[in-house]
Amino acid sequence: MSTFIPKATANGMRLLIIALGLSISSSSLAGSRLIGTGGVGAIEGAAGGGLSPWAVLTSTASEQEFGATATVSRAWLDDYRLTVEAASANIYDRVELSAARQTLDLETLGGELEQTIVGAKVRLFGDVLYHPWGIWSAGVQHKNLADDSTPKALGAEHGQGNDVYLSASKLVFNAVAGRNLLLNATLRNTNANQGGLLGFGGDNGGREWVAEGSLGLFLTPKWVVGMEYRQKPDRLSAAREDDWQSLYSAYFFNKHVSLTAAWLSLGDIAGLPSQNGAYASLQATF
Repeated sequence: MSTFIPKATANGMRLLIIALGLSISSSSLAGSRLIGTGGVGAIEGAAGGGLSPWAVLTSTASEQEFGATATVSRAWLDDYRLTVEAASANIYDRVELSAARQTLDLETLGGELEQTIVGAKVRLFGDVLYHPWGIWSAGVQHKNLADDSTPKALGAEHGQGNDVYLSASKLVFNAVAGRNLLLNATLRNTNANQGGLLGFGGDNGGREWVAEGSLGLFLTPKWVVGMEYRQKPDRLSAAREDDWQSLYSAYFFNKHVSLTAAWLSLGDIAGLPSQNGAYASLQATF
């Protein structure tokens, strides 16, 4: 197993340690929303599950409050290693701003791919707990590859692109054996190949609408287990793309610190089949 640790990961760990120190020493900064209602950091920086953004906004900040989150995540796949460092902010529980840096180490093929993602999400209406239709949000993500030579060699048209999405989330009380169930649906318009790490567009077409779904069962008020499914476009004939799936468990120690573990099934990536593996994400909120 490779022992290579990117410089970006070290920087992300320092950021997370600082955030953890601030959050633990500043409990008065905790938001007014209930624990767990800000989700965790998705791999593109927005609040949600690991694979998909949800309609909820990051942290537990409510109206007239600010919140911020720092996240470091790692996925160990059969032939790849993905590292994600992300930060997000919640402004009055109305607007979420996020930034993420993804580094994909090509363990088998050699080299690495890196992209930065900046995003914004706006809560349109509703509330995840009490509104009969839940909470609805719209978001945009701008993605930019550091080096697009490999994606373009595979047939990608661009090294940068934009995703737009609409999400709805609802917590259903006493849904399963007296336990609460969180449901999320996201509709995304995208031309990103493998989330953008293999560029944007290709010889099989351009933009399309894809669906993403998540559910999470709260076994306790602090522990949620669930699954996610993310439909993917398939725009590169030289590198077939499959939908993403995960089984996850997230534990919220308090309003400041959470840990997520998951099993990923991501299908073919850049011609290498059946990419499965483990995922872990540590998040600090203040």
